[in-house]
Amino acid sequence: MSEYKERHENEIFTKVLKAGRRTYFFDVRETKAGDYYLTITESKKNFGENGEATFEKHKIYLYKEDFKSFQEMFNESTDFIINEKGEDVISEKHDKDFKSRTFTIDSDDEV
Repeated sequence: MSEYKERHENEIFTKVLKAGRRTYFFDVRETKAGDYYLTITESKKNFGENGEATFEKHKIYLYKEDFKSFQEMFNESTDFIINEKGEDVISEKHDKDFKSRTFTIDSDDEV
């Protein structure tokens, strides 16, 4: 069986979250023993010097026995961030109205 076919045959459920240049995939998969686990994949689109798109991917494999602890630590961590910094995004690159800006440095020297 091809790797692609094997990888997709054990997918039970998928959700996709698009977030700018990043996309998150939440995939429920089945083990050979018939149990389920979750993979969370971050895929980030980058462009090379030649303009060709590439994708950088990071995966987390999460098993049922870790769900409760993972969820507790995730909630504690996100609550900490919101409590410390609020819900507003600080980086203007993440602002939905952000437009690339160019800046010129004026010089007092005469040319």
